[in-house]
Amino acid sequence: MMDSIPRAESKGVGVHNKQLHRLRLKISSQTKSLLFERGWLFYLVGFLLGRAVILEAVSPFAAAFLATIWLIHRDKAAKVMLAVFAGALTYSVFHGMYIALAMVVFIFLAGIFKHAKNQQLLIPLFVFLSAVAPRLCVYSIMGQLSSYEWMLLFVEGVLGTVLVLIFMQSIPLLSPKRYKPALKNEEIICMIILLASILTGTIGWEVYDAAVEQVLSRYFVMMLAFVGGAAIGSTVGVVAGLILSLANVANLYQMSLLAFSGLLGGLLKEGSKVGVVIGLFVGTFLVGIYGESHTLIPSLMESTIAALLFFLTPASLFRKLSKYIPGTEEHSNEQEQYLQKVRNVTAKRVEQFSDVFEALSKSFANSEKPDEDQRHANRETDYFLSQVTEKTCQSCFMKDRCWQKQFDRTYSLMEDLKDDLSEGNAPNRKLMSDFENHCVKSKKVVDTIKDEVSFFEANKKLKKQVMESKRFVADQLQGVSEVMEDFASEILKERQHHEKQEMQIIHMLKQMGITLEKLDIYRLDKGNVDIEMTISFYDYHGEGPKLIAPVLSDILNEMIVVKHEEVSPFPNGYCYLIFGSAKEFVIDTGIANAAKGGGLVSGDSFKTIELGEGKYAMAISDGMGNGQRASEESKETLRLLQQILQTGIPERVAIKSINSILALRSTDEMFATLDLAVINLHNAFVRFLKIGSTPSFIKRGNEMIKVEASNLPMGIIQEFDVDIVGEQLMNEDILIMMSDGIFDGPKHIENTDAWLKRKIREMKTNDPQEIADLLLEEVVRTRAGAIDDDMTVVVAKIVKNSPQWASIPYYSNEAQ
Repeated sequence: MMDSIPRAESKGVGVHNKQLHRLRLKISSQTKSLLFERGWLFYLVGFLLGRAVILEAVSPFAAAFLATIWLIHRDKAAKVMLAVFAGALTYSVFHGMYIALAMVVFIFLAGIFKHAKNQQLLIPLFVFLSAVAPRLCVYSIMGQLSSYEWMLLFVEGVLGTVLVLIFMQSIPLLSPKRYKPALKNEEIICMIILLASILTGTIGWEVYDAAVEQVLSRYFVMMLAFVGGAAIGSTVGVVAGLILSLANVANLYQMSLLAFSGLLGGLLKEGSKVGVVIGLFVGTFLVGIYGESHTLIPSLMESTIAALLFFLTPASLFRKLSKYIPGTEEHSNEQEQYLQKVRNVTAKRVEQFSDVFEALSKSFANSEKPDEDQRHANRETDYFLSQVTEKTCQSCFMKDRCWQKQFDRTYSLMEDLKDDLSEGNAPNRKLMSDFENHCVKSKKVVDTIKDEVSFFEANKKLKKQVMESKRFVADQLQGVSEVMEDFASEILKERQHHEKQEMQIIHMLKQMGITLEKLDIYRLDKGNVDIEMTISFYDYHGEGPKLIAPVLSDILNEMIVVKHEEVSPFPNGYCYLIFGSAKEFVIDTGIANAAKGGGLVSGDSFKTIELGEGKYAMAISDGMGNGQRASEESKETLRLLQQILQTGIPERVAIKSINSILALRSTDEMFATLDLAVINLHNAFVRFLKIGSTPSFIKRGNEMIKVEASNLPMGIIQEFDVDIVGEQLMNEDILIMMSDGIFDGPKHIENTDAWLKRKIREMKTNDPQEIADLLLEEVVRTRAGAIDDDMTVVVAKIVKNSPQWASIPYYSNEAQ
């Protein structure tokens, strides 16, 4: 019973909180509707701008504001005119009449040219004329057209033109349905000018000897200094103080007060609201000391009221305002949320495309089972025999006996005849004897079967090619689907939290005396580490690879190197470093080639390609023949290979894709061989794909390993099976790949295979470039210096990667 009472009370408190929340939402929505949708905010602003006067005789604000409302919210222009006129009358009757004439002139001009193009260019011109014309008329009547009045006319017109451009950028910012994530610096300044102009309309209003414009200006300075920092605070102070001093020369010193207070408040904003208020009072005292003594007390009163308003402002308003000010934490969070949303949408769309390609791949894949293949073959046979019987048996008088009483025997004999003739052989004598005894038109039937077999075989071959093409397209679509799925995963790569490693790295850098500004750990997977740092150095001497990377290697228990560094050229500048896993193996290559007859254009092409995910590819392509045409064919093959492999599509699918392109691209017989080796730098495993190419050799000490596979050159047939040969390489292994000009080049050598192995084994050097040069030279020497074919040798040495700097042991306080 006692437990039920607190539960009931907590339930009642929850219901009460929900009711308060709903009430706040209702009040907020009604306030927004009243201010924005009904336009009362614009009417209030218009009233204050109607009162605004600077230099004691210039009032450019009213016409500029009306012009902006006419351009953006034309439906509210009439009520805004009334509000502006009412505000002007509260200043003086003469001022009210001038403002009314200026607005009438503007409406007259805008109404005449309302259907004209380029309204954004015409409206500022109309404001200039509406500001100058009434004042010129009044001065002419009063006979006061001196040079000073002419100057005021020009100043008022120019200010009105400038203000309408400023208000055109500021008024849309007041919309509650603003979708722009941040304000530009120009928009912030325009908004500040609009606020200062509105405050000018409050000049002359006082509350207990405290000027309202001073209270509100200091309040806005504190608010924006608290949100945007010293830069925004001082800018607001300068602009607001300047405009207020133009309205009242006595307020000139207030510009210094507001600017200094905004600067101090922004610098002290880390101390929350109290720090900003302290900055305001320090500025008030310092500026008040240089003024007259009787103005210090009212100034302190104005600062006190502004501070009270500042303390009463809810935190939610500051958070909403911070989202639009660049550099604030709230703005950064808003940007991150926006980028995260865009990234999620993009990844989802890529995944959808991946699913589409996978579905297409499945639809093209051959899903027929063996029993279905048999049924399909039976249907083909039935169709074939129906074609034959239609031309022979339909008009035969023995049709009923053959196809009704002896159907099975007739079908079996004709099927056997079809099978024999399909294989290109003549039917055996026994089968022909049985068929002649069975059929009265045996010769005609056999001749018809011979004719139909050619069409049958052609149709069968065509269907086989279609099925092979479907399987090939399915493999390609599946490869594209896998690449897009991996790409979607990369898009969603987020900064992961590794608290233990972060603390170790931060502590390590602190012990070294290195100032860390920012640390981002994206991935710590074995062999795929991704760490980014921003560090401040007085003078950078390679501490990244020499100190930080070795310690990271010890912390993460794998070799870490600097992948990228951007070093500031100035002392105490920021250095941006990217650390990643070093590859277990590195490749040192050497290449030698020669064109036929010592020419300049070789039909052989070669390429070494750095692929993603720690893979290294070497390829040789030999275009059929020699000269320019063969060179173009081999270069095109390697160009396609590089572009397809770098997308992440598997090697087997890439080879088939290139083969189809070369086979279908031209009716000319343009073929090319391809010798491809893809080495995994993490484990030194190599995959060979040899398309019409010569064998390769692996030298391991004194041992020679031959690698070969048999495939036709690319472009000859549209579909073929790619044989992939895999080998596990060891440290210090040397891989030799060559074109047929080298392998078949030695003259008067019976066993070229053994001769090449012996020459490579006897070489005293392990330098890849020297091996390539010596091997090419040996082949040329066997032919007495003649080069009868294009020759290319690519040699690669696989070396265990050893760091330039040894790892530095990391000792934490906990370990000690």
